[in-house]
Amino acid sequence: MDKSIMQKSIIFGGFLGLFFGGILGGGLGSITGNVNGILVGLAVGAGLGILTGILTGALTAKTAGTTGGVSIGAYTGMGFGAALGIVVGILIPTSLRMSANTQGLPVLDALTLSRFETAVFFCFFLSVLGTGIGAWISGRNLYPKNSKS
Repeated sequence: MDKSIMQKSIIFGGFLGLFFGGILGGGLGSITGNVNGILVGLAVGAGLGILTGILTGALTAKTAGTTGGVSIGAYTGMGFGAALGIVVGILIPTSLRMSANTQGLPVLDALTLSRFETAVFFCFFLSVLGTGIGAWISGRNLYPKNSKS
């Protein structure tokens, strides 16, 4: 494994995670309909996006390398994002989950009922984020083989 590919994948994954995690978090925060919800969603999404991007970049560079292709990167990111989302969702304290300002919206109330719903929520969104990051990084790292006819 070339160390330069690993470093480039980690840095690029961090930037992708920051950008797309922020977009996902800000979009989810906009459900609340107020600026504070959007900003908190943006900050949490960007933070989790950086973490997901860096770790997905390293794992994708390791599994897909330069010959794995986009599918291996996508499935690597999907699996890792789901696993990270479960861990993050389970580790959120009950007091924080119950004090979330859901504004009485049924969609947000349903996500804060129990650890299970919160873990599934984070599992899904980090899986989506990891899939995109993994596919992009592995496609970027792919070196086509020479085909002789």
